[in-house]
Amino acid sequence: MQMQGGSAPAFARDPHAYSDGHTLTQGPYAQPGPRQLKLADEHVFWSLLGNRFEYNEATDSLVFDLQGWYGTTYDRFVVKAEGDIADRLEESQTDLLWGHAINAYFDTQLGVRLDQFDEGSNRQWLAFGVQGLAPYWFELDVTAYLGDSGRTALAVEAEYELLLTQKLILQPRAALTLYGENDPDNDLGSGLSDLAIGLRLRYEITRQFAPYIG
Repeated sequence: MQMQGGSAPAFARDPHAYSDGHTLTQGPYAQPGPRQLKLADEHVFWSLLGNRFEYNEATDSLVFDLQGWYGTTYDRFVVKAEGDIADRLEESQTDLLWGHAINAYFDTQLGVRLDQFDEGSNRQWLAFGVQGLAPYWFELDVTAYLGDSGRTALAVEAEYELLLTQKLILQPRAALTLYGENDPDNDLGSGLSDLAIGLRLRYEITRQFAPYIG
């Protein structure tokens, strides 16, 4: 057997690509009277994903990583939040983004990032990135940041899923953050500042709830 390959057609995410020109107001399926249906790209959807809830023994803290979005097929409001909690919120990073689909697999994202530190100086950034499914089924999230006083940063995160069974899934993950200059107030150095490599095994009790070890 040959695996399906090649590029997706340009209209792969177009909800009306296969309607043969029929609309709500024209064609054999149009209904009289006031409008009774919505076009496919007018429906609003939402999603909330708790991607990571982990205990860090070295710092005696809880690590969280959440992502949610609300919007349509092509445009949506995206929130990404991650941080560490000990006795209180030690530090957090929150991205508020507007996402737009550019093809069948990737969305561009534009917005702001807010960094909060319990001990240090809070930072605000302009953010621009892409997020989606790369070739060979890698989930990729790349974002560039521009802060005050010419500060710059780049965050890259990649994940891959190996299906051992339909419910048991092995997931390697790598994330790194680079900064353009030193930030002594927050003990951050220039260059490669953070690198995390993980491997976790999760069991999907349902598609909505999947505990894991790693």
